[in-house]
Amino acid sequence: MKNHSNAGKHLVAIPVLLLIAAVGIFVLRSFFAEPETTTHATVLPSAAPLSDFEMMDQDGEIFDKSSFRGRWSMVFFGFTNCPDICPVTLQKMASARRRMAEADPNAVLPDIVFVSVDPGRDTLATIAQYVQAFGDNVIGISGDPAELSKLARTFGVYFNVTPAEGEAYAVEHSAAVVVVNDRAEFQAVFSAPHDVDAFVHDMSLIIAAK
Repeated sequence: MKNHSNAGKHLVAIPVLLLIAAVGIFVLRSFFAEPETTTHATVLPSAAPLSDFEMMDQDGEIFDKSSFRGRWSMVFFGFTNCPDICPVTLQKMASARRRMAEADPNAVLPDIVFVSVDPGRDTLATIAQYVQAFGDNVIGISGDPAELSKLARTFGVYFNVTPAEGEAYAVEHSAAVVVVNDRAEFQAVFSAPHDVDAFVHDMSLIIAAK
């Protein structure tokens, strides 16, 4: 009888030990698991403060470095007469923002800032009408070439306006999307080609890691 009792105790102990072992393995895997990383964005090792600049937004209000504080922003340089890259990129950014909101109603969502590098044709009224097509929380800004260059240099963004005969002229610009954190610092950059899924995944991680 005594032997049967001991055997029963051993049989009961085995499942308990297996459960403890399983929990231990799970904890160890969680502890040593590689943290989830961005799939497309390049995150700066240390966020870089923005240079001072002053432009105007589509409502005629001053937009400067302080305008980035207290919010996360995805910044794209382009021009309203751009036939493809600009509207497609802005649409993807807007779609990503909507999907982030749908996935988590309490999520911190980035504003979208469109910087026109074509102040000769892109009046504030033109910019206002243009950004309206991409939904809420899209801010359009522009300024004189010197101020545009200050902001572009901060992000390593290239743009060039080439005069031509008549009213036509060529505008070249980088297709990168820059991430500015809520302390008005250059935090990350998305290189082209852009993807909505990558925006959603990486922006969520970048904002959560602040």
